Amino acid sequence: MGSRPRFIDDLSRAASDAPGPHSLNALSDDALLDAYSRTVIGALERVQQAVAFISVERRLPGEPSESPGRGRGTRGGTGSGFLFTPDGYLLTNSHVVHGATHIQVTLADGAKFDADLVGDDPGSDLAVLRIGSPEPLPHVELGESSKLRVGQIAIAVGNPLGLAQTVTTGVVSALGRSLRSNSGRMIDDVIQTDAALNPGNSGGPLINSAGQVIGVNTAIIPGAQAICFATAIDTAKWVIMQIFAHGRVRRAYIGVAGTTTPLSRRVQRYFGLSSESGVHVMEVVKGSPAALGGLRTDDTIVAIDSVAVQDVDGLQRTLDASKIDKPVNVTVLRGAQRVELTLTPVEQVS
Repeated sequence: MGSRPRFIDDLSRAASDAPGPHSLNALSDDALLDAYSRTVIGALERVQQAVAFISVERRLPGEPSESPGRGRGTRGGTGSGFLFTPDGYLLTNSHVVHGATHIQVTLADGAKFDADLVGDDPGSDLAVLRIGSPEPLPHVELGESSKLRVGQIAIAVGNPLGLAQTVTTGVVSALGRSLRSNSGRMIDDVIQTDAALNPGNSGGPLINSAGQVIGVNTAIIPGAQAICFATAIDTAKWVIMQIFAHGRVRRAYIGVAGTTTPLSRRVQRYFGLSSESGVHVMEVVKGSPAALGGLRTDDTIVAIDSVAVQDVDGLQRTLDASKIDKPVNVTVLRGAQRVELTLTPVEQVS
């Protein structure tokens, strides 16, 4: 028989010199682990000095407001928050500070400050605090939750169970979730993550691999594993601006409960609609602006003042302070008809 072709000998030598499959996997895993660790450490270093421990005191039910002495007739609570400006503004959850008679903020370096409540919005479970400092304070960079993708790294920083500066990691598990706040209002555009959260994490930042805040850690599902939620930072930015402008979030109220519903192409063509979805009305509150204006259960809201309404979040954002006490035109689909209604929203009372 003739000699083997040279390329076969070369392949044989390469195979005998190469590490086995287990070695290749080990090298690959080590490299990935190092890269992941460097990413998490780098992101954490950008925010950890701005993450705060928040402790509050609340007056016990039935205790007179003139009770002397801090701590007497009160109960305590704790949570997390983070500085988002160098002059001492912090963001946290409403349920952490709502109804507090005293709020204290402890920064990562141990410095303690009494905090003032700038504004509180139970409807989005967000609140803005302010502390005074003669020097500029470390602060986070706010990211853009609209650019998030499912599967990307998510890092939670906070003070679960009083354990300061605790870090947990995971991924963005889902986007666009809805979550009911303590006020009963639905918080839309909520981020679901498997980065572990525990009591005390509330109000802390959820950050991306660049160290930008993408959400405010808000809630967990008791009894579940790795199902945690954060209010999207784009929602938080809107709430912050409302609080800075008015001291609270002013929203128009029409008195409906609804759910986002898709519109078939046939329906879109028949009614000349540009949007692919609308808001299906599940309930109309008796005596509300919606009821007085003729809105009915099973109507589908598709526009307000000729602006398309594609989902519940869009409906809520459309009903901003500019609509309070002013007639608006609401376009609904009712069976095979397109109906125009006129409603006059009122200011929502939290």
